Amino acid sequence: MKIIDISPLIDEHLAVWPGDVEFSREVSCDVKQGDHFGLSSFTTTTHLGAHTDAPNHYLADGEGIESVDLEKYYGDCQVVSVDVAAGCRIEKSDLKTEITSTRVLLRTDSFPDRTTFNTDFNALSVGLVSHLQDMGVILVGIDTPSVDVYACKELLAHHQISTTNMAILEGIDLREVADGNYILCALPLKIAHSDSSPVRAVLLDSNS
Repeated sequence: MKIIDISPLIDEHLAVWPGDVEFSREVSCDVKQGDHFGLSSFTTTTHLGAHTDAPNHYLADGEGIESVDLEKYYGDCQVVSVDVAAGCRIEKSDLKTEITSTRVLLRTDSFPDRTTFNTDFNALSVGLVSHLQDMGVILVGIDTPSVDVYACKELLAHHQISTTNMAILEGIDLREVADGNYILCALPLKIAHSDSSPVRAVLLDSNS
């Protein structure tokens, strides 16, 4: 199978949500400088690049990322492109393709430059989330920083997602991915009590 990487590069240029902690890496030991081994540490938000939200990101009594069901992050998935005006939520009527998988990744192309944070990216409507839930979808992903629009402090889509404990995958890069069916692997790190985790999200293409 061909492995398609849908994870943005993590470095100091990767844009994060305004006010959040940017990525920085500190090198303690460097073999290029004569040390016996390389050793480094990094500081950043957990909502970095391709990442998944834990329920405690939007629910006071929600579980941390270490307790989520890993099966939701691995298995058959479907990439679906949508064409929506800048800053708008995606509605059920914007889906022009029949949903055939229990994991759906939406390509909006509304967050094109990972080094610059634009606030007019697309997001999910409550009605779309409800429709996907009715179809048995267990994970929804999007190529933007959030399933909610930038100015939405109520996190409407997040809270609708919580009604069936659907998994969330945000910040993925689908620019080089054709619509169709794949196998998704995007496992979160086992970080105690964390509200999110970066993932190395990949698609496996059995047709290649």
